[in-house]
Amino acid sequence: MACKDMARREFLRTLAATAVASGAGSGVSLAAAPSGKALKRRPNVLVIMSDEHNASVTGCYRNRLARTPNLDRLAERGVTFDGAYTNSPLCVPSRSAFTACKYISRVGAWSNNCWLPSDDVPSIARVMNAAGYESLLCGKQHYDRTRRYGFTEIGGNMNASFKTGTGRRRRAEDTSVNTKARDGRFKDFHVGDDSSILSHDRRVTAGVTDFLGKRKRSDKPFFLFAGYLAPHFPLIVPESFWRGYQDKVAMPELPAGHAESQPLNYQHLRRGFGVVETDPRLVKLGRELYYGLTQWFDEQVGKVLDALAKSGLAEDTVVIYTTDHGENMGEHHLWWKNCMYEQAARVPLIVSWPERWTGGQRRSGACSMVDVVRTIAEIGGADVPDDWNGASLCGWLDDPKAKWRDVAASEYYGHNIASGFAMLRTGPYKYVYHTRMDADHGPQRELYDLSKDPGEFKNMSGEAGQASRIEQMHKALVRELGREPDESEQICRHDYAKGYGRSGPGERRSGGRTGKGMGRQGRRAVR
Repeated sequence: MACKDMARREFLRTLAATAVASGAGSGVSLAAAPSGKALKRRPNVLVIMSDEHNASVTGCYRNRLARTPNLDRLAERGVTFDGAYTNSPLCVPSRSAFTACKYISRVGAWSNNCWLPSDDVPSIARVMNAAGYESLLCGKQHYDRTRRYGFTEIGGNMNASFKTGTGRRRRAEDTSVNTKARDGRFKDFHVGDDSSILSHDRRVTAGVTDFLGKRKRSDKPFFLFAGYLAPHFPLIVPESFWRGYQDKVAMPELPAGHAESQPLNYQHLRRGFGVVETDPRLVKLGRELYYGLTQWFDEQVGKVLDALAKSGLAEDTVVIYTTDHGENMGEHHLWWKNCMYEQAARVPLIVSWPERWTGGQRRSGACSMVDVVRTIAEIGGADVPDDWNGASLCGWLDDPKAKWRDVAASEYYGHNIASGFAMLRTGPYKYVYHTRMDADHGPQRELYDLSKDPGEFKNMSGEAGQASRIEQMHKALVRELGREPDESEQICRHDYAKGYGRSGPGERRSGGRTGKGMGRQGRRAVR
């Protein structure tokens, strides 16, 4: 641990020295774009991240019912990725992986109750700051109230979580159903003019548009992260956005026997969230409202894109749209996220900068959010740690025929399961490994050929002819993550039992674990 801390401090000193040497970084001469234009300055980077957006509920992802004209406009001016995945189908772990550019098992970001190992990690914000950027956060990134990982927050404080690091597992034999969880969430399936989601996101739009309206081209380049909450539940949206979908959204495809055939962890998810049995009328309404809330969010994106165009900074700004994870919407008998089915694990990803990349293109190979982070760093000319995960997408963006590694990995060690699990997607195949729950249960596996079974209804893991493929994909998964998932599960259980030792929301923060004896690190200003 001491060696790791020394390496981190040394890298941070290097970042600081780089920042002094690079100054504002706005006068750097860059290589010519494929269009032949000379790029005189490093571009701004605007990341718009929604929460819980099912990629299939978007016009540019070939959904003819969804009304998302602003995201579609961005896709027309950008490159759309059809095989992008979250690194964890849960809010905080996903955003932690984005912040640190590391898989969640490497940084202990197991659940929504976790943070990164220290506040001074070499985050994407810090490496961009060192490259001469100003890293700004407007909106929710689900950080602990005491940590910002190098971002300067604008638009008001929207990150007030209090992390304790604790968690639990369901017993493998537990068949109890949490109907309170279901009823508590389903009661918020209705039309309405305001909600915690809507009010938060209006503040984000106001903060971002105000910033863009005041920013000058002569200022240093910015890396701005706009963190929205929609279309995350509660599924409350003004009636005008719902009416266009009433009685038009198809019900989930649920083959007979599918729920019973699923891995035990997914059965635990249904029980833990109380969705073992759901009222078809609520399923229908929820799906309609989700479409409406997605359209409402798209309107916020339009306001941001219009403000960017009006600011005169559009030509100098790379715009990236994505989400932290998807939403099951009742598919596979599941709601929310927390699993590795496409509805939850696949995410929309659009990268737009017409000055370099011709719009209207698509990429079909597998990639993930750590690749997006590496891309942002390369765009900014930033030096990154050697131990970051992922690979920059820039070469693939420049040339659709460029060799791409075609790999995406994702992990889930959060709540309402009996053991953690991890996924690898490469080519048409998706492999999911569920770690051992106890001496009598597990491990379990899933294997799907998405080219033949896009609905993921035929788990091929039990077929004798797939044994070699499963062995190869498991080895590839371990190489990518750097550790056997079963080992990560044991570390997770240990961390959950230990927690951070925090006694209450008023406790001051530390650079590492909180509790007694943290020394002067706990007195640093929040950044």
